Amino acid sequence: MTARVLIVDDIPTNVRLLEARLAAEYYEVLTASSGPQAIEICNRNDVDIVLLDVMMPDMDGFEVCRRLKASPRTNHIPVLMITALDQPSDKVRGLEVGADDFLTKPVDDMQLMARVKSLARLKTLTDELRARALTGQQIAIEDALRAMDNVDTGGGHVLVIDTDARHAERIKTYLVPEHSVDVLVQPADAVFQVTGAPYEVVLVAMALENFDPLRVCSQIRTLEHTRTLPIILIADETDRPKVVRALDLGINDFIMRPVERNELAARVRTQIRRQRYALELRQSVNNTMAMAVTDDLTGLYNRRYFERHLHVMLSKAQSQGRDMAVMILDIDHFKAVNDTYGHHVGDSVLKEFAQRLRRSVRGVDLACRFGGEEFVVLMPDTDMGQAEAVAERVRRAIAEQGFDVGGDRPMWVTVSAGVTLNESVSDTPAVLMKRADVALYRAKRQGRNQVVFDAA
Repeated sequence: MTARVLIVDDIPTNVRLLEARLAAEYYEVLTASSGPQAIEICNRNDVDIVLLDVMMPDMDGFEVCRRLKASPRTNHIPVLMITALDQPSDKVRGLEVGADDFLTKPVDDMQLMARVKSLARLKTLTDELRARALTGQQIAIEDALRAMDNVDTGGGHVLVIDTDARHAERIKTYLVPEHSVDVLVQPADAVFQVTGAPYEVVLVAMALENFDPLRVCSQIRTLEHTRTLPIILIADETDRPKVVRALDLGINDFIMRPVERNELAARVRTQIRRQRYALELRQSVNNTMAMAVTDDLTGLYNRRYFERHLHVMLSKAQSQGRDMAVMILDIDHFKAVNDTYGHHVGDSVLKEFAQRLRRSVRGVDLACRFGGEEFVVLMPDTDMGQAEAVAERVRRAIAEQGFDVGGDRPMWVTVSAGVTLNESVSDTPAVLMKRADVALYRAKRQGRNQVVFDAA
C-alpha cells in the first residue's frame, strides 16, 4: 500500500533522512519547513499522512496539528508527531490536540514504518467512506464532518485480555472511571466475550500464557460486527517483530511496557474517537442515501450508483498512481432457478447471495447489484494478488454452502467472476467494465464456478 506523506520539519537533515526512509518503501513524499507551509500544502493537495516535528519556530507542531484537526478540509488526515521530547505529558498533549500517533527521536525505523503503514490503512478506509458519502449525496459528508467535531470520547466500553490478572487489573484502574472496563483472563473465550457486546476498544497483552496473541486478535477480526473493532497491543521490547507482523495484519495500535497511565488513556481515547467517527460516517451514508441508488431487493447499491462511483474512484486512482480492481460476478444458471422454482425462490437466492458477497469483501470494497443476477465489486488500492484473494473468497462463500430456499434440501449455487485492473491513465470506466465482462465470459465458457482475470 502506497501513500502520499508530508514531512514537516525545519531542519533539512531530518527531512532528507525521513524522505530517504519513506522513498525506499515507495511512498510519495512532500516536504514543508514550517507550520504555515504544511497547512497550505494540506489544503492544496491530497495528503494521506503528515509526519510532524514538534519543535519548530513561530508555530510549533502542537499548534499545526490543532489547526489541521480543526479544519473540515484537513481533519481526516492522520498526523504522526515526531519530537525529541520524551516526557509522557508531551505525548499526551500531542494526542489530545488530535495527533493520531507519536514517535520520539531518534526515530526507530521499525516503529516509523509500522506507524505509517497503520495510518495509511486508516486513511484509505476513511477516504472510501467519505467518497461514498460524497457520491451518494453531498449533505452526507457535511454531516459526517460535523460529527467529527462532536465525537465524545468518554464512557467507552473497553475489554482487556491478559492472562496475568494482576496486570490486567492495573490496566483497568488506569481507564476507570472514564470508561467501562471488562477483564478477560481466558483468551480462549475472546470470541464469545465480544459477541454481541458493545466494546469499542480491545487491549490485548502480548505476554499471554499458552496463547498466541495474534491468533486471539485474528479470531476477533473474523466476526462481522467486530471486524473494525480497534485493537491495541500491550508489548515488551522483545515483542517488536511480532508487533510489526500485527500491524501488517491490521491491528490498530500498540503501547510498550511499562505502560504509562496518561499515554494509555490518550491512545484509548484516540481509538474510541476513530471508532465512533467511522460509525457516524456509516450511519450518515445509510441515513442520507437516496433510495434511487439502492437496490430494493438486496440492499446493495445499484448500477446507477456504481457507475458514478467508479468514475470518481478511477479518476482518483489514476491521478495518484494507485491500483484499483473491478470484478463482475454472474450467478451460474440462474434462469433455471427462476424457471424451475419460481421468482420468489430466485429472489431468496439473490438476497442470500448479496449477504454472502457483502461478508466476503473487505471494508473498503464496494459491492453493488448491477442488474438481474449480475453483481460488481469495486476494489480500491488493490493489486492482482489482493483482488484474486477477494474473488476466490467470494466464489468459495457461494459454492461451499447450500442456499436455504425452504425445501427439504438446500439449493447449491455457484458463481463465475471476471476481474480487471486499472492499467493506465487512458483507461475509462467503460474500458474497465468491458475488460471485466470479457473475463467473465471466459469464466463462463471455461466451465463456470471460477475466477478469470483479464488477460490484456
